Amino acid sequence: MLKRLRWRFIASSMISFFTVVAVIVILLNVVNYHAVTKKADQTLSYIEDFEKGFRTEGRFMPPPGERFMKMPNVEDNYMTRFFVVRFNEEGEASSFYMDYVAAVDEVNAVEYGIKALNGKGDRGYIKGYRYKKLSLGDSTVIVFLNVEKELQSMRLLWVLSALIPFVILLPVFILVVIFSKKAISPIAENIKRQKQFITDASHELKTPLTSIYTSVDVITAEHGDDEWTDNIKKQTERMSKLVSELVTLSRLDEDIPVPNKEKFSLSQAAWEITEVYTPEARAKGKHLEIDIEEDVNLFGDKSAVQQMLSVLLDNALRYSTPEGDIKFTLKKKHSKSEIVVYNTCDYEKPPEVDKLFDRFYRPDDSRSTLTGGTGVGLAIAKAVTEAHGGKIRAICPDGKSMTIKVNI
Repeated sequence: MLKRLRWRFIASSMISFFTVVAVIVILLNVVNYHAVTKKADQTLSYIEDFEKGFRTEGRFMPPPGERFMKMPNVEDNYMTRFFVVRFNEEGEASSFYMDYVAAVDEVNAVEYGIKALNGKGDRGYIKGYRYKKLSLGDSTVIVFLNVEKELQSMRLLWVLSALIPFVILLPVFILVVIFSKKAISPIAENIKRQKQFITDASHELKTPLTSIYTSVDVITAEHGDDEWTDNIKKQTERMSKLVSELVTLSRLDEDIPVPNKEKFSLSQAAWEITEVYTPEARAKGKHLEIDIEEDVNLFGDKSAVQQMLSVLLDNALRYSTPEGDIKFTLKKKHSKSEIVVYNTCDYEKPPEVDKLFDRFYRPDDSRSTLTGGTGVGLAIAKAVTEAHGGKIRAICPDGKSMTIKVNI
C-alpha cells in the first residue's frame, strides 16, 4: 500500500511539474509570437506611410533621391528589407517596388502577392515575410516585410523552451523520488500504528470472545438453548469473523501482501470453493449455477484467491433474493482470467457500486445485520484482486441483479 501511495505521489508531482512547465513554455512562446508580430505590423505601418509618397502624379515610386527613413530608430531604416506589389482590379500585378530587397525578384513577388491577395485576412505570414494588404480605389497594394531573422529566433525559442521540460525532467524526477519517502513518512507511521493497533486489538479480543463462547456452551449444556444464548453465539461468531477479517485486511495492506506466489490451477481452486457452497445454496432454496472453464491457471497465492472467491460466493448467497438465482463463471479472456458472480437481488434503489468495496459500507444496513454481514468481505476481495494486479467492479443497474466481475 505504501509503495503504491509513494508512486502515486511521485506520479502526481511529476504530472503537476510537467503541466506547469508546459503552460509556462506555451505562454512564453505565445507572448513572443505576439510581440514579434506587433513589431512587424508597426514596421509595416511605417512602410505604408513611406508608400504614400509614391502616389504622386500616378507614379508607383518615391520621389527621386528619397530613401526610406520613417523608422524612429535611424539604424532600423538601414536594416529594414521590404518590397511592394500593386494589383489592378483584374487581379493582375501592375507595378512593383523592389529597391529594398535582394532575395526576391519580380516572379517571386507576384507569387507572394497572389497568395496574399487570395488570403482571408489583411495581414499574415508567407514564408519569411509579414504582409499587409491596402485597398486603394480599384487597386490593391500589398506590402511585404522581411522578418526571416525574427521567425528564426521565434522557432529557436520554441525548440529550446520545448526541450527544457524534458532536459530537467530526469533531475526533478530523481529529487522527487528522494524526497517522496520523507513526504509520506507521517502517513507511513500512521498506517504502521493503525496496523499495530488492529493486530494488538485482534489478539486482545480473541481471548474474551473465546471465553464468552465457551461460557455460552456451558450455559447451554446446563440450561438448554434459548433465544438469548443463540443471539450471544451469533454475535460472538460475527465478532470473531470481523476480527479475523480485519487482520486479513491489515496483512493485505503490506508492501508485499501475497509473498508466496506460485503457478496453480485456478479452475481447480474454483471447483474446491464452489463445492463448499453448493449444498448451502441448496439448503437455502437458491439455485447455484456453476460454469468453470478447464485449464485456467494463475500465478499467485492460492489461499488468498480462494478466500476472494469464497467472499464473492458468500456475498451472493447472503444478499440474493429468496429462492433466487446465483451464477458463478470462470473463463479465460485474452491473457487474463475473468471471474463473474451474478445473483438476483431486491434493493429499493440501486446501491452505489463504487462504494461496495469500501470497508464497512452496507447498501442496506438492516438486511446486512439480519444476514450477519460485517461489511468487510468485499474490501478483502478487492485487496486480494489488486494484490494480484487485477481489477474488480460491481454492476447493479436496476437494483434487481448484482454482477461482480474480477479480471486477474
